[in-house]
Amino acid sequence: MQIAKPARSNRSAHHAEMGENNGSPAWRLSSWLLSAVSACLLASAQVRADETALIRKLAPEINPVAVTEAISAMKCAQQSGVGELASRLAIIDYTIPSREPRLWVIDLEQEKLLFEEHVAHGQGSGGDIPDMFSDRNGSHQTSLGLFLTAATYQGGNGYSLRLRGLSKGFNESAMQRLIVMHGAEYVNPDAAESMGRLGRSWGCPAVRTEVARPIIDTLKLGQFIYAHGPGTAGLSACKTENLVLADVTANPGLSSDS
Repeated sequence: MQIAKPARSNRSAHHAEMGENNGSPAWRLSSWLLSAVSACLLASAQVRADETALIRKLAPEINPVAVTEAISAMKCAQQSGVGELASRLAIIDYTIPSREPRLWVIDLEQEKLLFEEHVAHGQGSGGDIPDMFSDRNGSHQTSLGLFLTAATYQGGNGYSLRLRGLSKGFNESAMQRLIVMHGAEYVNPDAAESMGRLGRSWGCPAVRTEVARPIIDTLKLGQFIYAHGPGTAGLSACKTENLVLADVTANPGLSSDS
């Protein structure tokens, strides 16, 4: 007598079918892509950690929070195709009194601290320690966030560096506001001690005239500047809503005028 074999359950059939598909070209491709993406994410996280550690080693006085924000924002922009060749990063910490150095320029490729300098904030941002920031034209306030450097030019403040704001809601109007890096006589650390604060700009990150040209030439044409201050913590998250990229990729403006 022939004994009938029990029919496979739907679950068993499903597992068998899945097992048969495990070796299919589509499954292998999907698995490879997943592994590749995971490897890229791990590599990116490692690079971010290495560069953060490098900056802390070169300039231990920088607030670690400011360093983490700057590296995260920079890497996010680069992953979106902006400033991919950048090797230099300037960090400004506007939570520090203007009478103290609060601008650092780091060469990530050469692993060197290039500058540690005083930098002005806007007249509308407050006294020695700024506490008001804005992206509004005419506010004379400093803008925070990530900037991509563009071209240099000779203007009313001498040799200057154009900046493109990349942080939505923080500095996206930098070009329209004419927020640039330039030298200024009022950035005078000696006078600041007697006055109680550094001289102030109309919103630009102005530096000492003696170092303006070398700093600008170090940072021009596609490098990054990050301005840390109240409310910038969220810029560490790499989210589309944090970045202003369309205008930058369409019109990078990286041709130097001088």
